[in-house]
Amino acid sequence: MIRAAALLVVFLLGNVQARAAPNANAPVLDAGRMVSVYTEALAFMAPRILEPIPIPQLTLWGLQGLAALDPSVVVSVREGNLLLTRRGEPLPEIVLPTDDAAGTWASIAAQATSALYPRSPILRRAATQEVIQGFFDELFSHLDPYSRYVPPAEASEDRAERSGRAGVGITLERRGRVIVAAAVIRDSPAAIAGIQPGDVIISIDGQRAFNQDPMTISALLSGADGTPVTVTTRGRDGRVRDNAMVRIMVPPETVFSDRSGDVLVLRITSFSRTTASHIALSVQDAMAETHPVSGIILDLRDNRGGLLHQAVTAADTFLPEGIIVTTSGRDPDADHIWRSVEGELAANVPMIVLVDGHTASAAEVLAAALADRGRAVVVGSSTVGKGLVQTIDPMPDGGELFVTWSRLLAPRGWPLQGLGVLPQVCTSVGSELLNRQMQSLSEGVQPMAAALRLARASRAPVAPERELAVRAACPAAEGRSLDLTIARRLLANPAAYAAALLPAMKMQ
Repeated sequence: MIRAAALLVVFLLGNVQARAAPNANAPVLDAGRMVSVYTEALAFMAPRILEPIPIPQLTLWGLQGLAALDPSVVVSVREGNLLLTRRGEPLPEIVLPTDDAAGTWASIAAQATSALYPRSPILRRAATQEVIQGFFDELFSHLDPYSRYVPPAEASEDRAERSGRAGVGITLERRGRVIVAAAVIRDSPAAIAGIQPGDVIISIDGQRAFNQDPMTISALLSGADGTPVTVTTRGRDGRVRDNAMVRIMVPPETVFSDRSGDVLVLRITSFSRTTASHIALSVQDAMAETHPVSGIILDLRDNRGGLLHQAVTAADTFLPEGIIVTTSGRDPDADHIWRSVEGELAANVPMIVLVDGHTASAAEVLAAALADRGRAVVVGSSTVGKGLVQTIDPMPDGGELFVTWSRLLAPRGWPLQGLGVLPQVCTSVGSELLNRQMQSLSEGVQPMAAALRLARASRAPVAPERELAVRAACPAAEGRSLDLTIARRLLANPAAYAAALLPAMKMQ
């Protein structure tokens, strides 16, 4: 059946080329590429998407993308036949197969597109790649907001960005006519070589940096992964050093440490492959000082997420043995229980986690784990509520398919999707209500208790009205300086902190 459909597509493609002959520059429909991409996508999606949807239905949703591109096209099904019309003119009906094989239905999609292509100037202008994009856009509009198809050029850029940039880990700035190291990423080749912020960059592989633009010098530092580079610097002691290094893929710094008095504030902008280790090292450094910190604030505001395993490792840094997060889906490979191991860093130091209406995904996992396990108090507003995990499948055309295949469940079993993380201290309800919260907490009463119970008792899938009820207790908002002020007040008031803290979970 697949072979017959494929041959029919080739035959129709010949007709497409013949009918489009008057315009020699018109793009030719690549039906073979459509079949290969659709076949791979449908076969990958069907067993993994959260709700079981048959391949025929997925295909028919995708075919509505033709009508989205050309509004004069109508695609419908009647008595087992696919009906196509354009401007009221019917095309020959296509008999739909009775099986649900991915290749068979991919060929049907290509056959339908080939039939319409010579009759629709809009489709011909769109060409193959845009038709494929339209197929997936329409298909995924019926699923969740995070599943998507990324075309080849964009996918290539995304892969390069996920891999990081080959360099030595120095951020440069110009001071007068000299170039200096403004920042050095921890554990990078530059840091290992001993280069420090404030060191003057004299030359890169013998090319002088004096009176140059920082972008020009940064370009000299970058290169292919594994290639050597020598950076000549002058340190604060006045000594000139030749630092021979090897370029590596250096992810951007995501952890920024600031100690104010006895409180360590760690601003975490995203989760890259070094985030968890840099959090741990920052805390270890602060605890090793002559006067160790007496409070830790993790600032996750405006953190859109990143690598899930890094958020899990970061949570493990602060937690005793137990559950951090659970992933649950239809595919057995999507089910996983992420656990912390015995031993925790800064065990007796109170912790605050700052969140806002832009905190999402992996950042929500960290906040939820520390809150549910009774390790930290979450301060701020309701978070985004992105609690779905995508798996990536490379497409035959060089594109990528992101398919949601599991839900994230917090340690107490409630889903992050839709609900988000509800803070124990809400700063988005106005100063008067916030002051009342703080006063109640000082008296040992948690005014958010009822809303927190409602959130923690929720189970997937959560009804929309319940989501609204949970989130209404603390509306999502942008982070403000007030968040940090409240965090410091809580750390300075042990009674209020204890009242805000959820009870620790029993080891599971």
